[in-house]
Amino acid sequence: MTIRSIIDAGGAEAIAISAPNRPSLSYQALRSHCDKIGRQLASQGLTNSDRVAIVLPNGPEMASAFLAVASYMSAAPLNPTYKQSEYAFYLEDLKPGLVIVEENSTNPVRAAAADLSIPVVEAKVHSGSPAGSFELFQSEAEIHPSSLDHEALVLHTSGTTSRPKVVPLLQRNILASTRNISASLELKATDHCLNIMPLFHIHGLIAVLATSMSQGASVCCSSGFNAMKFLELAKEEKISWYSGVPTMHQTILLRAQKQPEAARALGLRFLRSSSASLPPAVFGELNDVFGCPVIEAYGMTEAAHQMTSNPLELGKQKAGFVGIVTSPEVCIMDSSGNQLSAGEEGEVCIRGENVTPGYENNDAANASSFTNGWFRTGDQGLFDQDGYLKITGRLKEIINRGGEKISPLEVDNVLMEHPDIQQVVTFAVADKMLGEEIGAAIVMVDGKSMDAGQLRKYAGEHLAKFKIPKHIVFVDEIPKGATGKLQRIGLAKKLGLED
Repeated sequence: MTIRSIIDAGGAEAIAISAPNRPSLSYQALRSHCDKIGRQLASQGLTNSDRVAIVLPNGPEMASAFLAVASYMSAAPLNPTYKQSEYAFYLEDLKPGLVIVEENSTNPVRAAAADLSIPVVEAKVHSGSPAGSFELFQSEAEIHPSSLDHEALVLHTSGTTSRPKVVPLLQRNILASTRNISASLELKATDHCLNIMPLFHIHGLIAVLATSMSQGASVCCSSGFNAMKFLELAKEEKISWYSGVPTMHQTILLRAQKQPEAARALGLRFLRSSSASLPPAVFGELNDVFGCPVIEAYGMTEAAHQMTSNPLELGKQKAGFVGIVTSPEVCIMDSSGNQLSAGEEGEVCIRGENVTPGYENNDAANASSFTNGWFRTGDQGLFDQDGYLKITGRLKEIINRGGEKISPLEVDNVLMEHPDIQQVVTFAVADKMLGEEIGAAIVMVDGKSMDAGQLRKYAGEHLAKFKIPKHIVFVDEIPKGATGKLQRIGLAKKLGLED
């Protein structure tokens, strides 16, 4: 099985992809589309070993572009809100053979690609065409679908002590993950999911899109998350489930509590939460208002998403826990590599067919991340006596802002480019809504000054909006640890931003 073969699961006339105010795309049409796009890419000299960057807004074309590219080569989806300097970094790192953008796009990725001599092509959507259908080139050439050991998807994950790392995921990694997730959720061909997740993240790409396709189920590909329209669209689409991050669930909940009859009338089979911890209070309220199981799962990019999940059977879910082991092996390990028993706290480690073979061109990261075949997640946790995993802390310093992972070092480096700034340390600040927000401690060059608004404006010129610090503290000296090193962990408390 490969990504191309999983889309053979759906019946010819069954709906694969839908979108508001668009004709739906059948499985037969999706298969034809993926094969056509594969041939069009091959006509440009691209092979199964090449990467194609995809910079499209959320929606059906982004979904079908991922499925088409990943069927024949490696898809490299990028956030369409990045700045030109960010695109330059990622494109130089990934070295794609082509960049796909929407028709008439003015996205700054065009300029970044031009500087690197990477060709750009527009995805042309014909008027009245089914959701997800587009053209790239007029010419076509023969190409065979990728094999199990070909790379299918490549994403970046952030690091605090080094540049963001490249995570290659093979066809076999993704297929293992779709089997895992579909089994956990007992997905059927009759299921219909409303996707509200960005399709440049592992969560939406694998847990929602690829997993649904593997079971012949359907996905409504919205243009993005809109809490105001969620209940209305969910009703129109007659969805059976959706998956999101806790902040999405919280905003949906606020509206659902005002329309409890409408929420119950959806008749959801379940709803799923992942990418950040779901507050137990929100878990209970979601369960009450929608009247269905709330499935919290634990995933990460390096595992092609899911590692553990709460069981589907009503009443088997535990608030505050990310579930039981579903397919990859999971253990708790101490710093010496010894496996710990239930109730003992340590680092969460995983191994299995869904796990990346390793970071690209990063021997140091691979040496520190893999121990005797186990991948060290950097998360701290424990198993209770019933085998449910609880995440108790973060060993790494990545800022998890509502599921968006931000590298503090990346923000440091951008802010340090300002000539009036002498020193910067970016760090996590606890936040009730997002889990964590971004804080920055700033030391100015002698005689220079600025306010928080000026700093955010500068950051906004070089960073995507979600990476701009919310909490900014100007100090004469940044607190240091016992050895004289700057320490991110605990800095929010030292600066009076947390209790």
